[in-house]
Amino acid sequence: MNDTVTMDAHTLELLEFHKIRELLAGYAACSLGKELARQLEPSTDAEHLRGELAFVGEMVEALGQGLAPPFGGLHDVRLLVRRAAIGSQLTVEQLLEVADTLTCTGNIYRYRMRLGDRQQRLADLIAPIEDLGPVAKTIGGCIDGRGHVLDMASRELAQIRQKLGDVEERVQNQIRRLLRDPELRKILRYPNATVSGDHYVLPVAVNHRHKLQGVVHRTSSTGETVFIEPSGVASLSAERSVLKGEEEREIRRILRRLSGEVGRVAKPLTFAIDILAHLDLIHAKARYSRDYDLYAPEINTEGQMWLRQARHPLLLHLFRGEPAALAGELSDSNPAANAAGSPRTVVPIDLRLGCGFNLLIITGPNTGGKTVCLKTAGLLALMAQCGMHIPAGEGSAVPVFQHIIADIGDEQSLEQSLSTFSSHISRIAYILKKADARSLVLLDELGAGTDPTEGAALGRAILDELDHLGCRAMVTTHLGDLKTYAFHNDRAENGAVEFDVETLRPTYRLHIGQFGMSNALRIARRLKLPRELLRRAQRYLRRRQRRAPEMAQLQKLREETEKARAEALVAQHRAEQQREALRQKTEQMEREKVEAAALREARLKLQPNDVVRVPRFDKPGRIVRVDFKRNLALVSIGIGQWEVPLEEIFPKSGKNT
Repeated sequence: MNDTVTMDAHTLELLEFHKIRELLAGYAACSLGKELARQLEPSTDAEHLRGELAFVGEMVEALGQGLAPPFGGLHDVRLLVRRAAIGSQLTVEQLLEVADTLTCTGNIYRYRMRLGDRQQRLADLIAPIEDLGPVAKTIGGCIDGRGHVLDMASRELAQIRQKLGDVEERVQNQIRRLLRDPELRKILRYPNATVSGDHYVLPVAVNHRHKLQGVVHRTSSTGETVFIEPSGVASLSAERSVLKGEEEREIRRILRRLSGEVGRVAKPLTFAIDILAHLDLIHAKARYSRDYDLYAPEINTEGQMWLRQARHPLLLHLFRGEPAALAGELSDSNPAANAAGSPRTVVPIDLRLGCGFNLLIITGPNTGGKTVCLKTAGLLALMAQCGMHIPAGEGSAVPVFQHIIADIGDEQSLEQSLSTFSSHISRIAYILKKADARSLVLLDELGAGTDPTEGAALGRAILDELDHLGCRAMVTTHLGDLKTYAFHNDRAENGAVEFDVETLRPTYRLHIGQFGMSNALRIARRLKLPRELLRRAQRYLRRRQRRAPEMAQLQKLREETEKARAEALVAQHRAEQQREALRQKTEQMEREKVEAAALREARLKLQPNDVVRVPRFDKPGRIVRVDFKRNLALVSIGIGQWEVPLEEIFPKSGKNT
């Protein structure tokens, strides 16, 4: 069962998840997939997510083999089909849309036959789609591409139009006869007929009106010409009007018949459209994955998040040269290499939560990429829970979160007249009330906006509460006192964004197990602040760093532990990959063994007239006789007969007729 969950709306807005949906919708082939992409919601059903990711993986492989689904002609005609099912008459244009969609079902039906063993899930997904192409051919045999109902649509329509053609010819003959009359030509304003509505009329000078018997249909703007339908032609026009009415009634009858044909396939067609909408969403996810070199995350329910070489998806899109309006303004920084003359690239980061620690406290300078780390984690978790591949390395793992809740950015609540600090505290109160052990909490600049001492104390208390809730949390801060929190809590860990003091630029890399050291004095020295001022600042700093040796030792132990933990995770992942590869190889060998046994048994049951395939002839043949002692069979292929070893013969189902 697909258990979709309503994620916190404010968090989705902060993470700009609607832009991911819109980006995904751009890869859909038709309106069906676009609509599903824009309505995409995270799921908390781990098995469903694994299935969706497997679908996307198979579609990625299919696209790589040139096996894109044939969505041409697909329209969302479910409403039209329901109307036809209850007896409503569809218009010509509506029937043509339905016919296009019916043709698409036939193309998808044949597309399934082209999928290989490695796309079995996709084949099973579209297996229920019936080939409804014959109904499309019925409609196409009655209506052409311009929306004209063809004569062949019914015998009655062909007869009516034959009669209309005869009447039209008699009208033309009558008009030509009148125009050849020299006396009549004298009263005409110009020597040819014209059409007024469905009537052929002659332009007669107004002062000669009485010389031509007939019906006046209109007068020229100057009033000097009247347009008269001659009486002989008028009687033929009346006959033509009757036939036109019969033609319209017959066309309505044909449209009702065709609508009835659509109504009879309403159930399988509606079912097929629902499947095709899902297929188009999978197709959009796969195209997005191929375009941005994404990978399927491993879904777990143990709360373990491991993002390897993760990149922010909207920054990836922005740096590809797309309009910046879609990517929007991302807080804190743009983690990119900005070397002059070189294209900007997103610097990948490694993130872990739930693998030895649940709380990650990230420190570092402004514009160093701390906020982007939070947004990357939140967005990739949302993408994974929507069954999407993510911009992270192969082997990345994402848990199923019940809630993803964030407080990011400097916001003031104007509606509630709250300051930035008050607004953050109000938001954090909501987060602490909602979060549980299956939540991901993202807090930016914890303890900021107030006195540093009180802010640090409050920050520690909030971290304690997050630890008590058992949630996974990422927190950024500038407060030095919070850097030591992880030293006293085994379920917490430090992280630092790197800063290059030589270039005075952030590198945007994240180092887990370290905390961001203050580089203020080193930066000030490079910027030529007075030496005496720097010496005085150094003395003040030493007074406050009496515990520095102890902190340095703790930091070293943390770094060594983190390095060992990372190496163990990599080794575990490699072992799991090898185990999975061995399992797949064993299954493949078992399948091949079963298939070989079945093939041997089928060859032993060969009889005359059985249909077979011989690869070297590249065409089907028919068994003439079998000599099991010599392990040979005489096969009729084309106009010749050939003796073929049994091991080269592949039986096919069915008989030649």
